[in-house]
Amino acid sequence: METFEDYLATIDHPEHRAQIEEVLTWVKKKFPNLEQKIAWKQPMFTDHGTFIIGFSVAKQHFAVSPERAGMIHFEDDIVQAGHSHTKELVRFKWDSPVDYSLLEKMIEFNIMDKADCTTFWRK
Repeated sequence: METFEDYLATIDHPEHRAQIEEVLTWVKKKFPNLEQKIAWKQPMFTDHGTFIIGFSVAKQHFAVSPERAGMIHFEDDIVQAGHSHTKELVRFKWDSPVDYSLLEKMIEFNIMDKADCTTFWRK
């Protein structure tokens, strides 16, 4: 897999594929300076070579990973919105509206927080 189109073609469920495509397109339009990357067989966005946000697909949801620092920073928002989560990711159920507000805040936080980061992951 080299492109988001290649990734999307691997999603068997048409509605899930359409929703992820919509989310990825939204990120591209909202944050045009971010670079698209496929790594670990997942779509992600980077800024000056550092990870900003990644996505993965599961049967019941798609997941968003803003790294642990992003999870800690937005833990109250995640809980208040009722999203299921782990230490590293937030789960967005397929049958619920996409929480673009939270997604936007996570991306903005990582762009600002990692502005001077010179590594892919935070140290």
